[in-house]
Amino acid sequence: MDIGTGAGLAGSVGIRPFLPPLLTGALARGDIGIDFSGTDWSFLESPAFLFAILVLAVVWYIAERSGANQGSMARVGLLLSVTLGALLFAGALAAGGHSAIPGLVAGVACAALAYLAVFSLLSRAARRLDDEAVGFLTLYADAAALVLAAVAIFLPPVSFLALIAFALVLVRGRAAADRKYAGLRILR
Repeated sequence: MDIGTGAGLAGSVGIRPFLPPLLTGALARGDIGIDFSGTDWSFLESPAFLFAILVLAVVWYIAERSGANQGSMARVGLLLSVTLGALLFAGALAAGGHSAIPGLVAGVACAALAYLAVFSLLSRAARRLDDEAVGFLTLYADAAALVLAAVAIFLPPVSFLALIAFALVLVRGRAAADRKYAGLRILR
């Protein structure tokens, strides 16, 4: 169950990096579904950590709206996602009384998988939408991240289905891109 919680939390951070740690920290502060107290990872529910995440979220959303360099935003987003994913996975394992070390590695992997899958999906969708509709993609991603974080905490086994879905999205997206380019080569 703790692995499912950690995997789901790391995956939710891979979708969008800020709201899942805020939800997780708020629930942990109230000892609702998860509790980091008494572990080395209790800082995940501390007001200082949650405030730092909130400040990062505000800065991030302002940068997104201002039209900052998308390549830089993507690299920083991946770095934030894997860092927070590792912390939350390790914290979930520690909260269950297990060693947190495997969670650091697995958290990076789960967050990276989710980030790459969702980033490629949103990029493909954004190319097909007008500018007004593209703004809603981040709202949908934020909602999906919050739902997955809640599911990871309250229904941990479902998190594994989300990881499978991320892998399928990533593989099918790459296969579709390969088919598209192969078709273009034929037209030459």
